[in-house]
Amino acid sequence: MTRLCGLLWLCLSLSVQAAAEEDTVGESVTEKVNRSTVEPASTMPITSDSAGVAELAPSEPEEESLRAIPLYEEYELLEWINANRHLDRVRDQDNCQLVQDIEARAEVLRLPAYQFLWGDMLAWGVCVPQQSRRGVSMMWKAADQGLPAALEQLGRYYYQGILVQQNRERAAPLMQEAAGLGLEKAQFTWARWLLNGSGSPLDYPQAYLWLKEVVITDKKQHQEVDRLSAALAAKMPPSKVKELNSRLLF
Repeated sequence: MTRLCGLLWLCLSLSVQAAAEEDTVGESVTEKVNRSTVEPASTMPITSDSAGVAELAPSEPEEESLRAIPLYEEYELLEWINANRHLDRVRDQDNCQLVQDIEARAEVLRLPAYQFLWGDMLAWGVCVPQQSRRGVSMMWKAADQGLPAALEQLGRYYYQGILVQQNRERAAPLMQEAAGLGLEKAQFTWARWLLNGSGSPLDYPQAYLWLKEVVITDKKQHQEVDRLSAALAAKMPPSKVKELNSRLLF
């Protein structure tokens, strides 16, 4: 009997001890869960502004954005072309950032100033792989639309044999048309070509008038006008020169 009571007492003691251990484990798990919900999820450093409001500090400095290059207006592009600064602008000043836009306006929209620019870039390999044949073809598309700069440049190329075979008979009408459209450098070049044997005597009067009606401020160009117009006048009868002078607008 005494032994039986001892066994019962032992079983009861073991049950109480197991229940106590279970409660202890449960409390430790709960405490861990509570701690995990309180701790911040990010290790990003926290700063505060002048008002004491906490702010998250950026993990990395922001990169400076590249300078946006605006696409050229057609009038300013024509100014650069006539001053022979268009390739320098695209390559040296704008670092070839607008190649795709230039190509689209030349190939898709078919704007003559952009056709000339794109053609010149291709012809000389500026910002793109050189494709001279394709470049000259694109310049012709601009010339077919009556762009004076394209007519003048193609005229020079054929006259001097640049990129194409020399053909001065083909060059003459191109330069004459560019001069007739009011491109001053073409008017100077056309007068020189006439004095060197291009064209015919029938072309002298109009070339003389173009020179006499040029409005320029450069003294050297004034002297060149005087020299060329005097040389043309010497090839015409005095009566014809007198008639032409009476027709001058200013």
